[in-house]
Order: sequence, then C-alpha cells, then structure tokens
Amino acid sequence: MYTDGPDTLAYRILYPQDYDARKSYPLVVFLHGADGRGKDNQKQLTHSAALFMKDANRKKYPAIVVFPQCSLNDFWARTRIVKAMTDSTPFAFEYLTDMPMNKGLGLVSQLLDSLALTKNINNKQIYIGGISMGGMGTFELLWRKPGFFAAAFPICGGGNTNTAALYGKGFPIWIFHGDKDPVVDVNDSRKMVIALKNAEGDVKYSEYPEVKHDSWKDAFAEPQFLPWLFSQNKE
Repeated sequence: MYTDGPDTLAYRILYPQDYDARKSYPLVVFLHGADGRGKDNQKQLTHSAALFMKDANRKKYPAIVVFPQCSLNDFWARTRIVKAMTDSTPFAFEYLTDMPMNKGLGLVSQLLDSLALTKNINNKQIYIGGISMGGMGTFELLWRKPGFFAAAFPICGGGNTNTAALYGKGFPIWIFHGDKDPVVDVNDSRKMVIALKNAEGDVKYSEYPEVKHDSWKDAFAEPQFLPWLFSQNKE
C-alpha cells in the first residue's frame, strides 16, 4: 500500500526469481482496465499478471513488476465522455490536459518517483503499459512525466494527440488495438499513432482484424512483445 496523507493506493509487486537486493532491475508498471477497479488489491491482476508470472518469462526477463489498483470511484486518465457507447458505436472520449491528474494516477506517479530513488530499480529501464482505461492512463503519464520512461505499450486505449510532441521524439512505443472494439474506438489509437509518427516517435502499431475489446490477448501473444520491451533502454 502506498500512502500520501489520507490517500492510499493499493498495489501488488512481483519480484524476480532469485531476487537479489544488491542488484538493480527493470521496472514494469501495468495499469489495469475499468473492470480491475476496487479495493481488494486482486482484480487488477486479472488480464495481465499471468504473462509476467510465467516461469520462463521471469527467468529470461528478471524484472520488478508493479500492478496498482484504481479505486471504484476513480479513473486513471482525465477524460470526458462526449458520447456514450451504444450497441453499434463505442464511447467517444475527450482526453483532457487542462486539469491535474486524477487521484489514482497521481498516486501512481508518486509511487514511481519513490521506486526510482531506490537502488533496486534500473532507471534506464522503466516501462509503462496498460489496457483500456489503463492504456489511456499510459498515454497520460507519458506526457505528464516526459523523459521518465524507456518505453510504453498502451493497449486499446487513447490519448490527446496534442501531447505527442511532449515525449514522442525517438520514444519507443508499441500501440495495440482491435479494429472491431465496441468500447474504445480504434481511431483513438490510430490518431495517436499518426501524432507520434509526426513527432518522430519510434512507433510500432498492431491492429487486429475482427478483434473486439480484448486485444490484450493478441498483444501478449506477440512473440516479440517481451523481447522488444526489455530491449529498450533510456539514454
């Protein structure tokens, strides 16, 4: 549990196999989707933990992985719903930049700052990613904390295209989305891809035909996903 005065952030942390407190490790922060919200410190693991907990992955890519949990009445990213989801159309979101971070994301940011100060974290290998609401939170943290991360992997999320220039130049990012997503419009990712390429970002984009709002399954099945992620080092 991370606390800041009266505010608390529940999170789970996965240490490498054969963890050695004298060494420094890459840090991966994973932001869950809306269905992971709560206070049980468990639901946030549903769609992501299995990948990082596989023995083969832990052996090949020793890292510290943090899974924070957003509270039920909060949302990682600063958004406004312009149009509600219907049977035939996804939500239309506006991604806001003129307000401070929501409480949960602000606590994640503080937690990251505190972890980065410890000797156990390799500050050249701090990675951020997430799904749906967590993909939106990923895009927001990138512009809120430019230069902090070594790479990012937002999945079925979206962001404000005007922020791409704040962090995009040369930045490694792999964006994923299903083209039949009924919840978060695939165009939200497409627009970010264009904006980041215009900002000279190092952009990879995987769009999955006929895939709905579960493109993380395809993303995590990409054979190059973890090799790509852990090969990124911040200069």
